This record gives sequence, C-alpha cells and structure tokens, in this order.
Amino acid sequence: MTLRRARSPDEYVEWVKQAVFEVEDLRECLEYELEDMNKFPAFLDPLEESVKAVYAAMKVGTYHFGREDLPYMDLLSRHADEIPFHSLLKQINETHRKGIEVEGEG
Repeated sequence: MTLRRARSPDEYVEWVKQAVFEVEDLRECLEYELEDMNKFPAFLDPLEESVKAVYAAMKVGTYHFGREDLPYMDLLSRHADEIPFHSLLKQINETHRKGIEVEGEG
C-alpha cells in the first residue's frame, strides 16, 4: 500500500498539527477512561514528545526532511492497534522521508 504524502508544505504542517491534537485527545480520553488507574500506556509519553518535537521544530524553523524514520515509528510499529490515528502518523513519516508530493510524480 502506498501512503499519500502531503501535497504542499501547508498541508504537511496541518497534518502535524492534527497529530498533536490527536495525541492530546488520546491522552484526555485515556485519563477519562482510566480514572482509577495511575498509569498510561508506556507508548503515550514518548509518542506525544516525538510528535510535539516535530511541530516545535517546524514552528522555530529547524525542521528538516530526512531519509530516516521519525522517532515515533518504532512505537507505532508495536502499538498501531492502540493508536487510532496511526495512518496519519504514517503519512507524516512518509512525507518526512520522501518530501512533498509533486504533481505528476510516480
């Protein structure tokens, strides 16, 4: 399956902003569901930190595309079933690795 990449820098930034929202929303849902528990899934903190780090780098202008996977991909490969927005994270990573999709490419 080929993942769709962002078609513009603005779309890519919006995807990352959406991922930040989604990970925060996941935390809030788990807080509500797990009131009696003191512990979140182990993947949640590193996932949130990684996604927010990408967005922070974009905001300050230090973000760079790269050939390597984003740090959260190891977590995603092990916990995709527990992360409802895993497809969005995969698309962000695909765009990170291969750049913005150019019309007529492929």
